[in-house]
Amino acid sequence: MKRLKRVFTILTGALLLAMALTACGGGKSSGDITVDAAKLAEQLQSETVTTDTLAATPEGQIASIYFFDTAKIENAAAYTSSGATACEVAVVECSDSSYTGEVEKLFKNRAEHQAELYKSYNAGEVSKLENAIIKSAGKYVVFCVCDDTGKASQILKDSGF
Repeated sequence: MKRLKRVFTILTGALLLAMALTACGGGKSSGDITVDAAKLAEQLQSETVTTDTLAATPEGQIASIYFFDTAKIENAAAYTSSGATACEVAVVECSDSSYTGEVEKLFKNRAEHQAELYKSYNAGEVSKLENAIIKSAGKYVVFCVCDDTGKASQILKDSGF
């Protein structure tokens, strides 16, 4: 009887452990994400912006637009509008995840400052800036001001954000 009880206890413990591991698995953890910043930025701008044609921003100019510390950035890609709309996309790969919070703040500041500018000459664009997508995962941060936020959210979800 003791032996049967011990076997039952071991099996129950193994089953509970298996269930716990299964519940935690199944998806990428945010620390495991790896994306190509340029490809993701291009996909976001081409599939979610319909009211403007965005231009690729030269990598050397991206830091001056968003005020990044270039020593803490591995890769960055951005697309900006002609000025007619508020649409823009930026994807940044930080050297490590400790800088992502700062990049998120810089993106938030960018959206707030752009909203103030657009209020004076194209108020219809302000709602896009108020609904800007700013997401981070691992050492990546994305900023997306677009026409189709649902599509952008799905692209980011599919990419591990």
